[in-house]
Amino acid sequence: MLSEWYQHIVFPYPYLLWLLLLLPLLILWYVLTNRTSSSAVTVSSLSIYRKTGTSKNVLWHLPFVLRLLALALLIIAIARPQTRSSEERVEGEGIDIILCMDVSGSMLAEDFSPNRLEAMKKVASDFVDARKTDRIGLVIFSGESFTQCPPTTDYAALKSQIYSVRSGILQDGTAIGSGLATSIERLKESKSKSKVVILLTDGENNGGLIPPSTAKEIAKAYNVKVYTIGMGTEGYAALPQQTAGGVVRTMEKVNIDEKLLTEIATETGGNYFRATDNESLSKIYADIDQLEKSKIETSQFSRYSEEFYPLVFAIMALLLLEVWLRYKVLRKFP
Repeated sequence: MLSEWYQHIVFPYPYLLWLLLLLPLLILWYVLTNRTSSSAVTVSSLSIYRKTGTSKNVLWHLPFVLRLLALALLIIAIARPQTRSSEERVEGEGIDIILCMDVSGSMLAEDFSPNRLEAMKKVASDFVDARKTDRIGLVIFSGESFTQCPPTTDYAALKSQIYSVRSGILQDGTAIGSGLATSIERLKESKSKSKVVILLTDGENNGGLIPPSTAKEIAKAYNVKVYTIGMGTEGYAALPQQTAGGVVRTMEKVNIDEKLLTEIATETGGNYFRATDNESLSKIYADIDQLEKSKIETSQFSRYSEEFYPLVFAIMALLLLEVWLRYKVLRKFP
């Protein structure tokens, strides 16, 4: 317990601790002085030692020991032992971000491990972990769109919402325009200087009430930057489907409207990315993380608490005990 306490102690005047080297010299001086005094005493027989073998003789050196301990504690006290507690304050200009995710039935395709949907949730969660001061929200879409989580800094709640996403909870389809429009709706009142949508889909727009071109113009009007991600391997991917006889996997052609996604990203100031496997998807989110860095200032404050007060009380107790021993227990009679 004492060693743990000492590990958290700092000394503003550590050079004063070198005075502790005086203690061995004082012990040596005391031993030599008492030896000289003892050798000057002439005795006629050993009977004198038997007569003086009392508790006073046993305690005779204790006052010196107490004074030596008091001196050691005094040296430590004047070096001012302190405990330090550090506090870190993070301030900065955050970014408002909406993760706009496709949850259509094709997101269950198994060209990603274990499938596109689960791979997307994993990298999105890792992306959230990398942010510090940003407000991040979640919009999901398939044939229609829905705000799963409004922009928040409660990252634990946001990640819980990300992992709760399931395919089939919305009407099936791929309404890219509706997903983007809903994302912009969550950002248009934002006071942040930077507003970003990260839109991920694995297909072509085939539904929704708002065309992607209209959603793109709305994004430009509200200064929302859109990063688009096309998710899917080249060629065909295995897609599990539930039938009366159980789950069967059919090979479905991967169709991503890269021209549309590139147009949306370019005209809003973002970039288009193509993810063909888990590794490339993770790299894309890492690249976006680097492109959209918040301005963060970290200030560290240290608070110090003085710890020499117990030493002062201990010194006083040792000196009082020495005085009591010297003038009460070991008092010389005439």
